[in-house]
Amino acid sequence: MSEDVTGSFTQAIAQAEELIANPPFEVSPQDLAEGYDYLAGSIRSSLQMAFDYDLEHPVLINPTHQYARQGLDNPDAVYFNAYLAPGASYVVTGVRGTTADLSFQVMDGTYSAEGAPGTVAAFDDRELEIAEDGSFEWRFGPELDLAKGSTLIIREVYSDWNAEQRGTIRIQRLDTAGKPRGEVTQERIAKRYGVAAKMLLGRINTWFAFPEWFTYKEPVNTLTVPKSTPGGLASQFSSIGHYDLGPDEAMIVTVPAAECAYQGIQIGSRWYISTDYEHHQTSLTKAQSQVDPDGNLRYVVSERNPGIANWLETCGHPQGVMMLRWQRLSRDLTEADGPTVEVVPFDELAARLPHHAENQISADEYTDRIADRQVGIARRMIS
Repeated sequence: MSEDVTGSFTQAIAQAEELIANPPFEVSPQDLAEGYDYLAGSIRSSLQMAFDYDLEHPVLINPTHQYARQGLDNPDAVYFNAYLAPGASYVVTGVRGTTADLSFQVMDGTYSAEGAPGTVAAFDDRELEIAEDGSFEWRFGPELDLAKGSTLIIREVYSDWNAEQRGTIRIQRLDTAGKPRGEVTQERIAKRYGVAAKMLLGRINTWFAFPEWFTYKEPVNTLTVPKSTPGGLASQFSSIGHYDLGPDEAMIVTVPAAECAYQGIQIGSRWYISTDYEHHQTSLTKAQSQVDPDGNLRYVVSERNPGIANWLETCGHPQGVMMLRWQRLSRDLTEADGPTVEVVPFDELAARLPHHAENQISADEYTDRIADRQVGIARRMIS
């Protein structure tokens, strides 16, 4: 009996494992091990999304975090998702924390291997009336003409992981408030396992396809001119690229420190997911970075430790993806605001960094940085 209930999902796991074992790119033994870890997070997230899914009584689900990564997830963001029903009415309430950004987006579907969904509405908390105690309310419904499969995505983004405080957010469907949830039946549970199966395979295939549309079309070891992020994010500009570095090479990324609430850079793996940002420095925000006297941020991407503050660890990945993000800008960015890239011999870094002497950091200071990252993730963890 249980096989009939869970069979679709167990079959999907087997198919997903085959996809991970034979991805559309070459993998090292480390990549493959990380792929199976990625699979575990995808299984976890697919089950969560399928079994927390409730169109009549939606809840905000946190499906993407350090244990369930996808879509080059932002290490500085906490993500919330909810499924929406056509014709329904909703209220989103909460208390604004002190994070750098809080944005809301309604999409007419979900990402898939065929393409990205359209955006129905997108804005950040500056468009809300926020009371002195930080509380807010947003009501929406039929006026958005929601389609079947519409989703709400909320992103709460940190610049300083250890200083900013997470807020509280909830969603309620108003036209079903007070109505009991339906009875749990075997048929209903089997259907949810079937939904999880589709989500699992869709998730892996989507993020195989997505970077091919954008990231890998760019020349290797370059970063694009900043532009408004595709997908309808209200206030975000981004720059994307991918790298390929030898063991004795390093990449220097130079970018002006912008006037904005949030600016960040990250490294990702071939699986198009964030690498370990909790125990390694694979991402940095402007608040976490050292700004040179000329107002520029200079990052060194390398496997070997260059002994500087703004080192981005490749963590055994000679090839990978990169992304820079800016949020709540006072103006649109241009080429002059964007990153420049230089690949240099590792042993020439001191000569190529104009403020190398000021960039130095000791092994103990670097250990303290990692400890701060671990605390920062623990403070916000809701997975």
